[in-house]
Amino acid sequence: MVKVLDAVYDGVVFHPSEPLSLQPNTHVRITIEFTPAPAPPAQSFLKTARSIHVEGPADWSSNVDGYLYRGIADKHEE
Repeated sequence: MVKVLDAVYDGVVFHPSEPLSLQPNTHVRITIEFTPAPAPPAQSFLKTARSIHVEGPADWSSNVDGYLYRGIADKHEE
C-alpha cells in the first residue's frame, strides 16, 4: 500500500495532516519531500480599513479629489 500525505515536523515527531488507518507500532517507510509553508490567510480589505485609524476633515470622502489634486486641505488650514 502506498499513501501520500502531508505532515508537519515539530522537531521531534511528524504530525500528519489527516488521520491514518494504521495500527500502533506499524512500521512504515517515510520519504521526505519539502513543500513550501502555506501562506497566511489574507485579511479582508474591510478588516484592514477598519484597523487603520485615520483622522481627517468631515468632508474628506466627498472631496477626496480636491484634497488630492486641488489643495483644498490648504484652505482648511488657514
